[in-house]
Amino acid sequence: MSTTNDTHQTKVDSATGVSTTGHEWDGISELNNPLPRWWLWVWYATIVWAVIYWFLYPAWPLISSATPGLLGWHSRSAVAVQLADLQALRAESAAKLANASLEQIEQTPALLSLARAQGRVAFADNCAPCHGAGGAGATGFPNLNDDDWLWGGSLEQIQQTIKYGIRSGDSEARTGSMPAFGKDGILQKAEISAVADYVRTLSGIAKPGADFDKGKEVFAANCAACHGEDGKGNQELGAPNLTDGIWLYGSDKATIEYGLTNGRGNVMPAWHVRLDPTTIKALTVYVHSLGGGR
Repeated sequence: MSTTNDTHQTKVDSATGVSTTGHEWDGISELNNPLPRWWLWVWYATIVWAVIYWFLYPAWPLISSATPGLLGWHSRSAVAVQLADLQALRAESAAKLANASLEQIEQTPALLSLARAQGRVAFADNCAPCHGAGGAGATGFPNLNDDDWLWGGSLEQIQQTIKYGIRSGDSEARTGSMPAFGKDGILQKAEISAVADYVRTLSGIAKPGADFDKGKEVFAANCAACHGEDGKGNQELGAPNLTDGIWLYGSDKATIEYGLTNGRGNVMPAWHVRLDPTTIKALTVYVHSLGGGR
């Protein structure tokens, strides 16, 4: 086996007539073929273009910014121009949507299609992180596809919830919350256990046990004011229906006891601070059309 020729003596290959580089491995010599001229010119052109780009566009990072470039172009300003062009293109349709009532939008196919399209985008950007891409919800975040609504599923009720939020701090927000019966010393541990068992019987999850009467008594004294004597809830207060099979946080006894002990009160933002009225209107129609709107 031969090794690299350290003397780098060039030879002319007899078969091709091309000189070698002087490198040889296992009897195979490396030919000294030049790179294609077209390839070299393309390479040189890319180098020249890179240097020009450095001067024309933002390229080099500085301490707190970057070089602005001679053209003054920025991706942020380019996007702003594109959005302005899009708004101008949609101005006529957007005006119709803004001037129509929620009921008129749902009764007009063209407006309904426009509202759903705009609402779908707004939902993906703002609501999907909590409610999921399809509105199916998660633990602590309501499923918008079913027909179980804490605060009501009509167009007006959905719009009210979206605009002002739930426990958001806005003066018009929904404000009902579940007290921390255990932490605040309202109920003892045994009472919480009994009422948790009783609540589970309301939806048929569990059968009445030995503490059924005690749980019913605790429920009547502490829970019926919000959830109703029959446990079917109250949308004015955001109190859920305890007799169906839909549970926001879970239906196992430990989860129910945790809620009774520590209270419940998730927060939904007041979207009128971030979204314009037309977008909120479109979002309302979209959520209403997911399948559970009334």
